[in-house]
Amino acid sequence: MNNKCAKNGKVIIFSAPSGAGKSTVVNHLLKKFHWLGFSVSATSRELRGTEKNGIDYYFFTTEQFRDKIANNAFIEYEEVYEGRFYGTLKSEVSRLWEEGKIVVFDIDVKGAVNLKQQYGDNALTIFIKPPSLETLKERLVKRGTDSSQSIKTRIEKAMNELSYSDKFDVVLVNDNLQECLASAERITQDFYNNKL
Repeated sequence: MNNKCAKNGKVIIFSAPSGAGKSTVVNHLLKKFHWLGFSVSATSRELRGTEKNGIDYYFFTTEQFRDKIANNAFIEYEEVYEGRFYGTLKSEVSRLWEEGKIVVFDIDVKGAVNLKQQYGDNALTIFIKPPSLETLKERLVKRGTDSSQSIKTRIEKAMNELSYSDKFDVVLVNDNLQECLASAERITQDFYNNKL
């Protein structure tokens, strides 16, 4: 193994309810630390807006996704809604490790728990928690991207996701964004330096 691959095998897994600020935290860390690499997830949902295949997601039809499941192409996957799959391709993780990166995942709580079981001490799981469900609802409304029914569904899903937070190594409450980002930086650096 060459030096640039010295951190091979390590992964950091982020999960949170929609609107908790997970993407903001993940994007901040990816800009801050060159040794992190983002694992692009696969999905069977339709491409939206300005999304690009291979950048935002690897987009597959439901049939293609099922074929990949049958061919054992995923480390983990979930059927989040009927016929709508999300998963992590083994080839994506291998690609990032070959580049000498610690792999960063942004996935749902069930996927995070599955990955932690697979990677054990080589995985750091971080749950980004909103200060309250009311704050989460306000953030979703302010985003202006969801209907009131969609927000209601997301809040119900968030209640379920919050019940998983005790299965994570670290829970960061995103009450103050700058404090949350600083904590995330410190925890990530400690994991890189084998202090966690």
